[in-house]
Amino acid sequence: MDPISAVSEELAEIEGQINDIFRALSNGFQKLEKIKDANRQSRQLEELTDKMRDCKSLIKDFDREVKSLESGNDANTNRMLNDRRQSMVKELNSYVALKKKYSSNLASNNKRVDLFDGPGEEHMEENVLLASNMSNQELMDKGNTMMDDTDQAIERGKKIVQETINVGTDTSAALKAQTEQMSRVVNELDSIHFSLKKASKLVKEIGRQVATDKCIMAFLVLIVIGVIAIIIVKIVNPNNKDIRDIPGLAPPAMTRRLLWKDY
Repeated sequence: MDPISAVSEELAEIEGQINDIFRALSNGFQKLEKIKDANRQSRQLEELTDKMRDCKSLIKDFDREVKSLESGNDANTNRMLNDRRQSMVKELNSYVALKKKYSSNLASNNKRVDLFDGPGEEHMEENVLLASNMSNQELMDKGNTMMDDTDQAIERGKKIVQETINVGTDTSAALKAQTEQMSRVVNELDSIHFSLKKASKLVKEIGRQVATDKCIMAFLVLIVIGVIAIIIVKIVNPNNKDIRDIPGLAPPAMTRRLLWKDY
């Protein structure tokens, strides 16, 4: 039995989908090597890029599922799952590198055609006729002019290549900064979620304490009401033997008798 299946059926299903995409990527790049037409190569690269994007999303799902099960697994199982995730990332990065290589070659071929594409066949005969009517000095001047034009075209090509490299560098730096910013946002969201959970627990504890305080206050109110009721009954009916005297409080009738005797 697959060790990942023993840990989680969902992890095993995600791994199966990722392996299917890796096989499709491998076959796609093998097919790309046999394609000579630039347009077909471009379309094939777009399809492979979509598959790599789907694979990246599945690897993220795999990572999230591993983290959710991490607390319930032992150290060896967690190590095995992390190794498998790193292996997936490395394999995906290898295909990303292949995609960049083919994209760069395709762009270079297109620029080479634009820069060094010679005159069409319909102009070749005209050029031959013109050359037959030129002197040697004119031919040399014409050749030098063509060489100068070619040198200028090469310089323009170098500038385009350098600009492309600069744009790629700037784009890479921007993507790196955005990735770091997204990581910080995710960490802040995790902290906020944890704080909300702690706040929820604290509110529940405060609610329980308030409920307990209310019960105690209600009990004290009942006691006070009872004492007041006993006092009232003793005042109204001091001879009632069923109600015991409250300590420290003498019956009112007895107090009045003692006062009369003194007089």
